[in-house]
Amino acid sequence: MPGPRISRSAVGGAVSAVLLVAALAPGHPAAAAPDAARPGAGDERPVGARAAWLTGPPTVDPGDIRFERRILRAGTAREVGLLPEYVDRLRADAEAYLAPTPDHPNYPTYAGAVLLAAKDGVVVRHDAVGTAVKYGAVGPAPERVGVELPAEQQIPMRPDTIFDLASISKLFTAVVALRQVERGRIDLDAPVVRYLPEFAAGGKEAVTVRMLLTHTAGLPAFAPLWSSYPTPAQRRAAALATPFAAGASPGNQYVYSDLGLIALGVLLERLTGRPLDQLVAAEVTGPLRMADTGYNPSAALRPRIAATEYQPYAGRGMVWGEVHDENAWSLDGVAGHAGLFSTAGDLAIFCQMLLNGGEYRGARILRESTVRTMLVNYNAALESRHPDSDRGLGFELNKHSYMGPLASPVTFGHTGFTGTSIVIDPLTHTFLILLANRVHPDRAWGTNTVARRALARDLAYATPVRPPLGGTAWRADDRDGGSVTLTAPLRRPADRGFASFHLWYDTEPRYDVLRFEASVDGGANWAPVEVTLFGPGRSWTADGEVTGYGGRRWWQAYAQLPAGATALRWSYTTDASARGRGVYVDRVLVAGASGLLFHGEGPDAGRFAAAGWSPARD
Repeated sequence: MPGPRISRSAVGGAVSAVLLVAALAPGHPAAAAPDAARPGAGDERPVGARAAWLTGPPTVDPGDIRFERRILRAGTAREVGLLPEYVDRLRADAEAYLAPTPDHPNYPTYAGAVLLAAKDGVVVRHDAVGTAVKYGAVGPAPERVGVELPAEQQIPMRPDTIFDLASISKLFTAVVALRQVERGRIDLDAPVVRYLPEFAAGGKEAVTVRMLLTHTAGLPAFAPLWSSYPTPAQRRAAALATPFAAGASPGNQYVYSDLGLIALGVLLERLTGRPLDQLVAAEVTGPLRMADTGYNPSAALRPRIAATEYQPYAGRGMVWGEVHDENAWSLDGVAGHAGLFSTAGDLAIFCQMLLNGGEYRGARILRESTVRTMLVNYNAALESRHPDSDRGLGFELNKHSYMGPLASPVTFGHTGFTGTSIVIDPLTHTFLILLANRVHPDRAWGTNTVARRALARDLAYATPVRPPLGGTAWRADDRDGGSVTLTAPLRRPADRGFASFHLWYDTEPRYDVLRFEASVDGGANWAPVEVTLFGPGRSWTADGEVTGYGGRRWWQAYAQLPAGATALRWSYTTDASARGRGVYVDRVLVAGASGLLFHGEGPDAGRFAAAGWSPARD
């Protein structure tokens, strides 16, 4: 969208609108701009709001996060202000993906899953659906039909089923590394070769530890170490010696790379003199009492473990109780990028520890300042070339593709190839864990991103967005790849007209856009309208459109209409996949020198032309 700007004339026009509305419609709520704009008028305030008056669109960064120490417990949605009907949808929607769906039509999304949702330390859902072990093999291509085990050999999913976390393992490697940073043993901006001299092979002398954590080192995404080298030692050496990807250089691109985290794992082992699995146990899972989390689970735990993929090409058959990732498997089950097994209950402790600012039940894992450091978007300069590159230290940030409406500039999480994911929203102190065996029996059946997004949407919608003055607001309907409009036809052409309305928006940045438009010819043609928005401690002017993070609050909006305007319109367009929470409009009032032109809460309430918009209370 064009860059937002603020000017004296824009503010002056908005103030004029306030005075005009107050003069022409005394007592109308929109006339009371201070009420709509004062702190606390909406559902949420930006955390850590600064005292000075700010301009520009709303922003949030790790410094705004408010950590609150909580211990997990079971409870209800109502206890923490969530809408039960949306929380209850979590299980139903998870179950729906046990069969083919319109958004995943050819195969079931997964054989089974475990979900856990919590807010403010209260676990509001913890459900198991489907089957942990269902298939024994896969039929030939192209159909690749799953060959089911006899019913008596199948194992149902249970809340404490143990899953292969796949790339979520990277987060534990990152935490161990940051503990070494806190102790002064690792410098994030030091070259990796300071700790691993052999990493210099292929001209990688300038790659830093930070680049490994942010996936900007320039390394290839993957190398088939498992099939290219005969021993674990040779595979580790090959990982460290891997040259840059074609055309890559340190810090100048984003390529999500397993090889970088393999290297970081080796670095930690070299630095401490201890194997990575022992480091993770001593530094993270042991102090947090995550009893079901570790590498290479024992044979006694196999009945509790979800099976993964049929891998006859690796001579493994149906993988069950061993790490799925071929490279991690060939590295004796322990590597910086994969290998960890865990349960939803244990991961909930990990998530709450981070929301607590690095501490849980008296065990301090990271300093609060370190947690904030983890959530800085170090790849912001790469966004124009790599729109999906937002990364902290280990964590992904603001990924609408699977975080859905839980996403914000400081929402963090990660996914795992086997079907696992965590999403942590520090602004609402909410997290969602989805552990699924989507590669069971075959990765070619597709990802479970649609399920991740659907469940994130359920949990996000459970936090109400209520109009600040009560009643209902107009809400743009949920549609992927859609274009919906809300039109306010004026009683007569505007002379010197001003519009006032309340606005709440949260959309996928760049891809989902709300436009403000006016027509002077009865709707045949539309032109953008500059809108000035006021909120607690902030005002800014949008050149006809907004997109992205809206501060999770209501804004009082004002716009000067072109002479002769006959209608005002809100047009919301979305791309074909992910969405934010959406768009709400309320308290629409248009006035001119000749009087009221549209009163959305009064006699004109029935004159809105809504195409894809509906009244909503939350």
